[in-house]
Amino acid sequence: MSLDLPILNVPSAGSPTALPCALDLDLQGLGAVFGSLGEPRYRARQVFRALHQRGAASWDECSELPTPLRRALADRFRVRSGETVAQARSEDGTRKRLVRLADGQEIETVAIPATSPRGARRLSVCVSTQAGCAMACTFCATGSMGFARHLTTGEIVDQVYGFGRDGGARPTHVVFMGMGEPLANYAATVAAIRLLCHLDGAGLSQRRITVSTSGLVPEIRALAEESLEVTLAISLHAPDDAVRSELMPINRRYSLGELIPAATAYGERTGRRVSYEYIMLDGVNDRPDQADRLAALLPKRLSHVNLIPYNWTDAAYQASPPARAREFRDRLTRAGLSATIRASRGRDIAAACGQLKAENRCRVSPSPSGRGLG
Repeated sequence: MSLDLPILNVPSAGSPTALPCALDLDLQGLGAVFGSLGEPRYRARQVFRALHQRGAASWDECSELPTPLRRALADRFRVRSGETVAQARSEDGTRKRLVRLADGQEIETVAIPATSPRGARRLSVCVSTQAGCAMACTFCATGSMGFARHLTTGEIVDQVYGFGRDGGARPTHVVFMGMGEPLANYAATVAAIRLLCHLDGAGLSQRRITVSTSGLVPEIRALAEESLEVTLAISLHAPDDAVRSELMPINRRYSLGELIPAATAYGERTGRRVSYEYIMLDGVNDRPDQADRLAALLPKRLSHVNLIPYNWTDAAYQASPPARAREFRDRLTRAGLSATIRASRGRDIAAACGQLKAENRCRVSPSPSGRGLG
């Protein structure tokens, strides 16, 4: 494990007069900007490729533009949405960054390297969609922060581009599982997906993008109509309304009786398997009878259960013992469900599932009480 030194000489919180960010504009929006400047519209595609494909960090890097035009753009737009103020690297290769946005809000974002079973290298970026979160899930560090504001489209995609600018591996996958509820910031989340997948931009496959939600049923139904092929991940964590409502207040608005049919309809409409995320909490949701109820709750087709080790936060929970987690998984698979135990990544730098919190400021987290699920 290593903890990188904070990056120095970072500007203080942005002023109310901060320039708008060019990353918030799609190709049509850039076209309107160049039209207002009396420039040919092909300039819009040049700039779009520079920002979203090459990851240009300044207007000076847009060398295809004449110098006077670069200066005119610099007077009107920022290129970067924020600045990295601290970063940490886990002993497993996971990297976490604390990013200060133009208005002074701070968010965390994570990059996770991996190798596929076929030997292909991959780099998944876990992006935040809000500063803070209003969902107040009891096991999640972000939920204890409260909600500050939604992120803009540019602030979301720039988390991906920021890791791509390092000169190492380019991000291959994006998971909307960082700070905040992605579907509560619906318009910016969908716009970010479309920018990340644009053929003149990063060109990511929609099938390499996962959007997680705590269970906003109307937005799940809306996402199914977007003609996207992204994976939907449902933060489930309990097989019944009583336990889930204690863990996740959103369940009091949208019960399992509404959530599971909406998720099932998403899978049927898109042909994409829905991932059900289930954090294993010792003595809370890990009994054999709860595994049986979960197996009865979920459809066997187009469903996968991700059993996740609980990662240390300030909440008074403990991780399920590894043997109990394996028994839980085996009961699900015997009942016909696809289920796996997820390996925890970045735990030593508080970058694992449920640990993101701007107050961490990329410090090393305390050692968890359990060894994880293995």
